[in-house]
Amino acid sequence: MADISAPAISARPPQSYGRRVVKRFLRHRGAVFGLVFLLLLALTVILGPFFSPYTYDGQDFMLIGSPGPMTAQHWLGTDELGRDMMTRLMHGGRVSLAVGLAGAIIATIAGTLVGALSGFYRGWTDTILMRATDVMLSIPTLPLVLLLSGLFRPSPPLLVAIVGMLIWMGTARLVRSQFLALREREFVEAARALGAGGARLMFRHILPNAIGPITVSATLAVGSAIMLESALSFLGFGIQPPVPTWGNLLNSASSWLSVAPWLAIPPGLLILFTVLAVNFLGDGLRDAMEPRE
Repeated sequence: MADISAPAISARPPQSYGRRVVKRFLRHRGAVFGLVFLLLLALTVILGPFFSPYTYDGQDFMLIGSPGPMTAQHWLGTDELGRDMMTRLMHGGRVSLAVGLAGAIIATIAGTLVGALSGFYRGWTDTILMRATDVMLSIPTLPLVLLLSGLFRPSPPLLVAIVGMLIWMGTARLVRSQFLALREREFVEAARALGAGGARLMFRHILPNAIGPITVSATLAVGSAIMLESALSFLGFGIQPPVPTWGNLLNSASSWLSVAPWLAIPPGLLILFTVLAVNFLGDGLRDAMEPRE
Protein backbone atom coordinates (compact mmCIF):
# COMPACT_ATOMS: atom_id res chain seq x y z
CA MET A 1 0.00 0.00 0.00
CA ALA A 2 1.44 3.31 -1.07
CA ASP A 3 2.18 5.79 1.62
CA ILE A 4 0.31 8.95 0.74
CA SER A 5 1.58 11.88 2.71
CA ALA A 6 -0.39 15.09 3.09
CA PRO A 7 0.99 17.96 1.08
CA ALA A 8 2.95 20.45 3.09
CA ILE A 9 1.05 23.62 3.75
CA SER A 10 3.25 26.67 3.65
CA ALA A 11 1.77 29.31 5.90
CA ARG A 12 3.08 32.85 5.68
CA PRO A 13 4.19 34.14 9.05
CA PRO A 14 1.96 36.93 10.36
CA GLN A 15 3.28 40.42 9.80
CA SER A 16 4.17 42.54 12.76
CA TYR A 17 2.05 45.54 13.67
CA GLY A 18 4.83 47.91 12.62
CA ARG A 19 5.10 46.40 9.14
CA ARG A 20 1.33 46.59 8.66
CA VAL A 21 1.33 50.24 9.72
CA VAL A 22 4.10 51.06 7.23
CA LYS A 23 2.30 49.27 4.38
CA ARG A 24 -0.98 51.07 5.07
CA PHE A 25 0.82 54.40 5.36
CA LEU A 26 2.61 53.95 2.04
CA ARG A 27 -0.74 53.27 0.35
CA HIS A 28 -1.96 56.72 1.45
CA ARG A 29 -0.62 58.97 -1.31
CA GLY A 30 -1.50 62.21 0.44
CA ALA A 31 0.36 61.16 3.59
CA VAL A 32 3.45 60.13 1.62
CA PHE A 33 3.39 63.46 -0.23
CA GLY A 34 3.04 65.30 3.10
CA LEU A 35 5.95 63.41 4.64
CA VAL A 36 8.23 64.01 1.65
CA PHE A 37 7.30 67.69 1.50
CA LEU A 38 7.95 68.19 5.22
CA LEU A 39 11.31 66.41 5.05
CA LEU A 40 12.44 68.49 2.06
CA LEU A 41 11.19 71.66 3.74
CA ALA A 42 13.03 70.84 6.97
CA LEU A 43 16.27 70.18 5.09
CA THR A 44 15.88 73.43 3.15
CA VAL A 45 15.27 75.69 6.14
CA ILE A 46 17.97 74.00 8.24
CA LEU A 47 20.73 73.81 5.65
CA GLY A 48 19.72 76.57 3.21
CA PRO A 49 20.92 79.59 5.24
CA PHE A 50 24.41 78.07 5.49
CA PHE A 51 24.72 78.16 1.69
CA SER A 52 23.22 81.62 1.23
CA PRO A 53 25.67 84.47 0.63
CA TYR A 54 23.43 86.73 2.73
CA THR A 55 22.32 86.87 6.35
CA TYR A 56 18.68 87.29 7.31
CA ASP A 57 19.33 90.82 8.64
CA GLY A 58 22.04 91.86 6.19
CA GLN A 59 21.16 94.97 4.16
CA ASP A 60 22.08 96.14 0.69
CA PHE A 61 22.07 99.90 1.17
CA MET A 62 21.77 100.49 -2.57
CA LEU A 63 18.31 98.84 -2.51
CA ILE A 64 16.82 100.53 0.55
CA GLY A 65 13.56 102.40 0.05
CA SER A 66 11.34 100.02 -1.87
CA PRO A 67 11.19 96.26 -2.53
CA GLY A 68 13.63 95.00 -5.11
CA PRO A 69 12.62 92.73 -8.02
CA MET A 70 13.56 89.08 -8.44
CA THR A 71 17.03 88.86 -9.99
CA ALA A 72 19.82 86.33 -10.35
CA GLN A 73 21.38 87.73 -7.16
CA HIS A 74 18.12 87.81 -5.21
CA TRP A 75 15.83 85.02 -6.41
CA LEU A 76 12.82 86.25 -4.43
CA GLY A 77 13.77 89.92 -4.48
CA THR A 78 14.57 92.12 -1.52
CA ASP A 79 12.36 93.90 0.99
CA GLU A 80 12.17 97.66 1.52
CA LEU A 81 15.27 97.52 3.75
CA GLY A 82 17.41 95.76 1.13
CA ARG A 83 17.35 92.32 2.82
CA ASP A 84 17.36 89.14 0.74
CA MET A 85 13.91 87.56 0.89
CA MET A 86 15.04 84.02 0.10
CA THR A 87 17.34 83.99 3.11
CA ARG A 88 14.70 85.57 5.34
CA LEU A 89 12.13 83.04 4.15
CA MET A 90 14.41 80.11 5.00
CA HIS A 91 15.35 81.55 8.38
CA GLY A 92 11.70 82.33 9.07
CA GLY A 93 10.87 78.72 8.29
CA ARG A 94 13.26 77.64 11.02
CA VAL A 95 11.44 79.80 13.56
CA SER A 96 7.90 78.93 12.44
CA LEU A 97 8.56 75.18 12.28
CA ALA A 98 10.44 75.20 15.59
CA VAL A 99 7.62 77.07 17.34
CA GLY A 100 5.03 74.75 15.79
CA LEU A 101 6.91 71.57 16.72
CA ALA A 102 7.81 72.69 20.25
CA GLY A 103 4.30 73.99 20.90
CA ALA A 104 2.81 70.70 19.72
CA ILE A 105 5.15 68.74 22.00
CA ILE A 106 4.11 70.81 25.02
CA ALA A 107 0.43 70.46 24.10
CA THR A 108 0.78 66.70 23.65
CA ILE A 109 2.53 66.21 27.00
CA ALA A 110 0.05 68.39 28.88
CA GLY A 111 -2.98 66.85 27.15
CA THR A 112 -1.71 63.32 27.69
CA LEU A 113 -1.12 63.92 31.39
CA VAL A 114 -4.54 65.50 31.95
CA GLY A 115 -6.35 62.86 29.90
CA ALA A 116 -4.50 59.97 31.54
CA LEU A 117 -5.27 61.16 35.09
CA SER A 118 -8.88 61.89 34.18
CA GLY A 119 -9.57 58.60 32.42
CA PHE A 120 -7.72 56.37 34.87
CA TYR A 121 -8.91 57.74 38.22
CA ARG A 122 -12.37 58.93 37.11
CA GLY A 123 -14.59 60.27 39.95
CA TRP A 124 -13.75 63.71 41.29
CA THR A 125 -10.44 63.76 39.42
CA ASP A 126 -12.25 63.26 36.13
CA THR A 127 -14.88 65.88 36.98
CA ILE A 128 -12.38 68.59 37.97
CA LEU A 129 -10.00 68.02 35.07
CA MET A 130 -12.71 67.78 32.42
CA ARG A 131 -14.50 70.88 33.69
CA ALA A 132 -11.20 72.74 33.54
CA THR A 133 -10.78 71.45 29.98
CA ASP A 134 -14.28 72.64 29.10
CA VAL A 135 -13.48 76.09 30.49
CA MET A 136 -10.36 76.28 28.32
CA LEU A 137 -12.33 75.18 25.27
CA SER A 138 -14.92 77.88 25.89
CA ILE A 139 -12.31 80.66 25.79
CA PRO A 140 -11.60 82.01 22.27
CA THR A 141 -7.99 81.04 21.67
CA LEU A 142 -6.83 83.88 19.43
CA PRO A 143 -8.09 86.77 21.62
CA LEU A 144 -6.57 85.13 24.71
CA VAL A 145 -3.22 84.68 22.96
CA LEU A 146 -3.35 88.28 21.76
CA LEU A 147 -3.94 89.41 25.35
CA LEU A 148 -1.09 87.32 26.73
CA SER A 149 1.26 88.39 23.94
CA GLY A 150 0.36 92.02 24.60
CA LEU A 151 1.09 91.69 28.32
CA PHE A 152 4.44 89.93 27.90
CA ARG A 153 7.28 90.37 25.45
CA PRO A 154 6.70 87.66 22.79
CA SER A 155 10.07 85.93 22.82
CA PRO A 156 10.25 82.50 21.09
CA PRO A 157 10.29 80.46 24.35
CA LEU A 158 7.32 82.39 25.76
CA LEU A 159 5.42 82.08 22.48
CA VAL A 160 6.04 78.33 22.45
CA ALA A 161 4.71 78.03 26.01
CA ILE A 162 1.62 80.14 25.22
CA VAL A 163 0.82 78.19 22.05
CA GLY A 164 1.41 74.81 23.71
CA MET A 165 -0.72 75.55 26.75
CA LEU A 166 -3.68 76.68 24.64
CA ILE A 167 -4.06 73.74 22.22
CA TRP A 168 -3.80 70.73 24.57
CA MET A 169 -7.54 70.25 25.16
CA GLY A 170 -8.24 68.03 22.13
CA THR A 171 -5.42 65.69 23.11
CA ALA A 172 -6.72 65.52 26.69
CA ARG A 173 -10.19 64.45 25.56
CA LEU A 174 -8.75 61.86 23.18
CA VAL A 175 -6.42 60.34 25.80
CA ARG A 176 -9.22 60.28 28.38
CA SER A 177 -11.45 58.24 26.07
CA GLN A 178 -8.61 55.83 25.36
CA PHE A 179 -7.85 55.35 29.06
CA LEU A 180 -11.52 54.83 29.92
CA ALA A 181 -11.66 51.99 27.39
CA LEU A 182 -8.27 50.42 28.13
CA ARG A 183 -8.44 50.46 31.94
CA GLU A 184 -11.10 47.74 31.85
CA ARG A 185 -9.14 45.39 29.59
CA GLU A 186 -7.93 42.00 30.79
CA PHE A 187 -4.21 42.79 30.69
CA VAL A 188 -4.75 45.79 32.98
CA GLU A 189 -6.78 43.68 35.42
CA ALA A 190 -4.04 41.05 35.37
CA ALA A 191 -1.36 43.66 36.12
CA ARG A 192 -3.51 45.10 38.91
CA ALA A 193 -3.96 41.61 40.39
CA LEU A 194 -0.17 41.22 40.41
CA GLY A 195 0.16 44.32 42.55
CA ALA A 196 0.94 47.02 40.00
CA GLY A 197 0.30 50.52 41.32
CA GLY A 198 -1.58 53.34 39.62
CA ALA A 199 1.44 55.01 38.02
CA ARG A 200 2.77 51.70 36.67
CA LEU A 201 -0.63 50.76 35.26
CA MET A 202 -0.99 54.14 33.58
CA PHE A 203 2.44 54.58 32.04
CA ARG A 204 3.67 51.00 31.65
CA HIS A 205 0.53 49.17 30.55
CA ILE A 206 -2.16 51.58 29.31
CA LEU A 207 -0.20 54.44 27.73
CA PRO A 208 1.77 52.27 25.25
CA ASN A 209 -1.53 50.90 23.92
CA ALA A 210 -2.82 54.44 23.34
CA ILE A 211 0.30 55.70 21.59
CA GLY A 212 -1.24 55.49 18.11
CA PRO A 213 -4.05 58.03 18.63
CA ILE A 214 -1.69 60.24 20.64
CA THR A 215 0.79 60.26 17.74
CA VAL A 216 -1.93 61.30 15.31
CA SER A 217 -3.12 64.04 17.68
CA ALA A 218 0.44 65.34 18.10
CA THR A 219 0.91 65.48 14.34
CA LEU A 220 -2.26 67.51 13.85
CA ALA A 221 -1.28 69.80 16.74
CA VAL A 222 1.82 70.84 14.78
CA GLY A 223 -0.39 72.33 12.07
CA SER A 224 -2.54 74.15 14.62
CA ALA A 225 0.54 75.59 16.32
CA ILE A 226 2.04 76.80 13.03
CA MET A 227 -1.24 78.48 12.08
CA LEU A 228 -1.55 80.13 15.50
CA GLU A 229 2.04 81.41 15.46
CA SER A 230 1.63 82.73 11.91
CA ALA A 231 -1.59 84.52 12.83
CA LEU A 232 0.03 86.12 15.89
CA SER A 233 3.09 87.24 13.95
CA PHE A 234 0.93 88.58 11.13
CA LEU A 235 -1.06 90.67 13.63
CA GLY A 236 2.14 91.97 15.21
CA PHE A 237 1.80 90.10 18.51
CA GLY A 238 4.21 87.27 17.78
CA ILE A 239 7.97 87.24 17.30
CA GLN A 240 9.07 90.72 16.33
CA PRO A 241 11.34 91.82 13.45
CA PRO A 242 14.16 91.75 12.57
CA VAL A 243 13.82 88.05 13.45
CA PRO A 244 11.74 86.70 10.54
CA THR A 245 8.86 84.27 10.71
CA TRP A 246 6.45 83.41 7.94
CA GLY A 247 3.74 85.37 9.74
CA ASN A 248 5.64 88.64 10.16
CA LEU A 249 7.01 88.33 6.62
CA LEU A 250 3.38 88.34 5.45
CA ASN A 251 2.70 91.32 7.70
CA SER A 252 5.61 93.27 6.24
CA ALA A 253 4.63 92.35 2.66
CA SER A 254 1.00 93.45 3.12
CA SER A 255 2.02 97.10 2.70
CA TRP A 256 3.52 96.40 -0.73
CA LEU A 257 0.95 94.04 -2.26
CA SER A 258 0.09 96.38 -5.13
CA VAL A 259 3.70 96.95 -6.22
CA ALA A 260 5.57 93.85 -5.00
CA PRO A 261 3.20 90.85 -4.64
CA TRP A 262 6.17 88.47 -4.86
CA LEU A 263 7.01 89.34 -1.25
CA ALA A 264 3.72 87.91 0.09
CA ILE A 265 3.19 84.88 -2.16
CA PRO A 266 6.10 82.63 -0.96
CA PRO A 267 5.43 82.83 2.81
CA GLY A 268 1.68 82.49 2.24
CA LEU A 269 2.14 79.41 0.07
CA LEU A 270 4.59 77.86 2.53
CA ILE A 271 2.12 78.26 5.41
CA LEU A 272 -0.65 76.77 3.26
CA PHE A 273 1.34 73.79 1.98
CA THR A 274 2.97 73.07 5.34
CA VAL A 275 -0.34 72.90 7.18
CA LEU A 276 -1.86 70.80 4.37
CA ALA A 277 1.12 68.43 4.47
CA VAL A 278 0.82 68.06 8.26
CA ASN A 279 -2.90 67.31 7.96
CA PHE A 280 -2.30 64.76 5.19
CA LEU A 281 0.38 63.14 7.34
CA GLY A 282 -2.00 63.00 10.31
CA ASP A 283 -4.76 61.46 8.18
CA GLY A 284 -2.35 58.83 6.88
CA LEU A 285 -1.11 57.95 10.35
CA ARG A 286 -4.68 57.70 11.64
CA ASP A 287 -5.67 55.30 8.85
CA ALA A 288 -2.47 53.28 9.19
CA MET A 289 -2.74 52.86 12.95
CA GLU A 290 -6.36 51.73 13.01
CA PRO A 291 -6.59 48.33 14.74
CA ARG A 292 -7.81 46.15 11.88
CA GLU A 293 -6.93 42.97 10.06
